[in-house]
Amino acid sequence: MNVLGISCWYHDAAACLLQGGRITAAAQEERFTRNKHDPSFPRNAIAYCLREGGIQAQDLDIVAFYDKPFLKFERLLETYLSYAPKGLRSFLTSMPVWLKRRLWIPDVLRKELDWSGTLIFSEHHLSHAASAFFPSPFERAAFLTTDGVGEWTTTSFGTGAGNELRILAEVHFPHSLGLLYSAFTAFCGFRVNSGEYKLMGLAPYGRPSYVDTIKKELIDLKEDGSFRLNMDFFSYPAGLTMTGAKFAHLFGGPARLPETAFSQREMDLARSVQQVIEEAIGNMARYVREETQESYLCLAGGVALNCVANGKVLRSGLFDRLWIQPAAGDAGGALGSALMAWHVHESKERAVHQDDAMQGAFLGPAFSDDDILSELEQDGIAFECLDDAALVDYVATLLAAGKVVGWFQGRMEYGPRALGSRSILADPRGREVQRRVNLKIKYRESFRPFAPSVPVEDAGEWFAVGAESPYMLLVGAVRDAHVEGEGFERLRNIESRIPAVTHVDATARVQTVHRRANELYWRLLKAFEMQTGCPVLVNTSFNVRGEPIVCTPRDALTCFRRTHMDVLVMGRYVVMKGEAGEEVFTKEQIRAEYGLD
Repeated sequence: MNVLGISCWYHDAAACLLQGGRITAAAQEERFTRNKHDPSFPRNAIAYCLREGGIQAQDLDIVAFYDKPFLKFERLLETYLSYAPKGLRSFLTSMPVWLKRRLWIPDVLRKELDWSGTLIFSEHHLSHAASAFFPSPFERAAFLTTDGVGEWTTTSFGTGAGNELRILAEVHFPHSLGLLYSAFTAFCGFRVNSGEYKLMGLAPYGRPSYVDTIKKELIDLKEDGSFRLNMDFFSYPAGLTMTGAKFAHLFGGPARLPETAFSQREMDLARSVQQVIEEAIGNMARYVREETQESYLCLAGGVALNCVANGKVLRSGLFDRLWIQPAAGDAGGALGSALMAWHVHESKERAVHQDDAMQGAFLGPAFSDDDILSELEQDGIAFECLDDAALVDYVATLLAAGKVVGWFQGRMEYGPRALGSRSILADPRGREVQRRVNLKIKYRESFRPFAPSVPVEDAGEWFAVGAESPYMLLVGAVRDAHVEGEGFERLRNIESRIPAVTHVDATARVQTVHRRANELYWRLLKAFEMQTGCPVLVNTSFNVRGEPIVCTPRDALTCFRRTHMDVLVMGRYVVMKGEAGEEVFTKEQIRAEYGLD
């Protein structure tokens, strides 16, 4: 049976194909259109999934959509009526889109696919819950889903067992941890739905000086883990902005303008709201444990990408193990809706896998060496071709020599993290690496931290995480690290064996790499350890600011040429630049250029 899951028309559109209950393919539309967070109908992602499955649309048995459009429309209408006459401009902006397209989603789906089979609509948070529990390595577990908003629900918890899900409680719009965090994201000058991770990265530079104000004026945290927002301070239900004048007055002035300098206020606001979110999630996790008595917890929804909060839940000891969906945001809704169709609608039994059912999240397109060679020859680019054994030793040597490497291998990752397939890699031991990669390669804010990759068997020596972290969704302390100072001066006062991946609170967002999940990348880490004594590499996504992670060899070549990356490795092929930025062609030239033996 072929089941296609689709999410779209809000942000991070995606498609996923299940065949016989196994995940054959999954990808975000942005990777194909090169429009970051592309919300449009995922034609390209669907076409890829069908190709990967060796089928056509006519071979699909079920198409599943990740939410219920009529419920969402009901929420919008009720909200506009509740706040009228405020929100008229927002109402007039959104209604034509709904009346022309979103209320006709069944017809749109059938027309786009030229298909007339079974169509299923899953509730938004059930899609999140399904994406959290069904691929997890647990026979039974509790789940917690938290995001901005689905139809009405913003937070839910419940239990999963076998092929069944049961939601036990929900929090409804407008009360939302995701929207609270997004309000501070916007107020600090970042873009909503894309800048929340920047706010999380900014938080350790600040002081929690606004925590009491937030808890007194903005959010009431209940003993049962629920919460309520004081909507006097927020404008998102009725308007096109997140906050208004009252919010600005509470925090001493207008919002920071994008691309302007950060003040201590923004750092302190980021730290304060992060601390409140951590407390709220901790309260919910505690209540979920008490109510369900389950030993394991599964997480999904956009807030589940807050890896700092995840790490604190793990270390609280409330649950024996956590499992977090790597595509936790709306893109994961495509997977969740497909799994709902398979397990719940079709009542199909669930197979539990030793690690999980996500296959390392390597579910996107792969390109053969012939594909890569064709692109290189088309551009007249010279290269070196090496077998796998020579490749990892050679690239490890280049990394140890201080070179920054674009690493393009195998199937593209599903979800927002680069996990060693579409990655930019560097030596974590250098003090200038973090600044250089941020400013000269990623073209992004210099305060942004980088994540480390480490073989799972070596992780405990370098990091105190408390569990495996294959999807880079847990933060833990960097062992033997120490940081002093205030604000951005802390960047210059990091004492660590691996300063390039040590954030200013002496933590790191760790990716543990298992040999059976990604053998080539694991072997590169071990080769780097053989040469340097350090099994850790900087791993950041292969893209520049404002663009999605690269998908194709052409994308990788374009990104490589536009940045100050030194080396591009695609499959078995190595291309390098000289000191002047021109491509260096032969192995002999490369070795002479960099003084390598």
